[in-house]
Amino acid sequence: MESAPERTAGDVATRVVLSYPEDLSRWGRFQVEKPSFQAFLRKTRDEAREGDVWEEFVGVGCCGNTLDVPLRVERVEGGPRVGGETAIEYDVREACDLQGSWRVQSEGGPSRA
Repeated sequence: MESAPERTAGDVATRVVLSYPEDLSRWGRFQVEKPSFQAFLRKTRDEAREGDVWEEFVGVGCCGNTLDVPLRVERVEGGPRVGGETAIEYDVREACDLQGSWRVQSEGGPSRA
């Protein structure tokens, strides 16, 4: 019986840079940039590879509408494995007509925040 290869410190990403769309509201940006959300990503994502897109639920607005944000992996430093010490940083990319409206905590809609 073959055993799985052992993972080394070199397999772990030291830094992952994610991007979110320019039309993400201030509230949405606040949600994805929170330390607790970054900790969630570290626990739920095994690997990060450039070009991956992670559709992430970031919250429910006051009217019950959900906001799912497409986070794209722009850069990975170190190995592909996401670990507890992996730094997560953000860039802003072109708008993608992200819909969510005020119903997800922004005055008049995510593009108007």
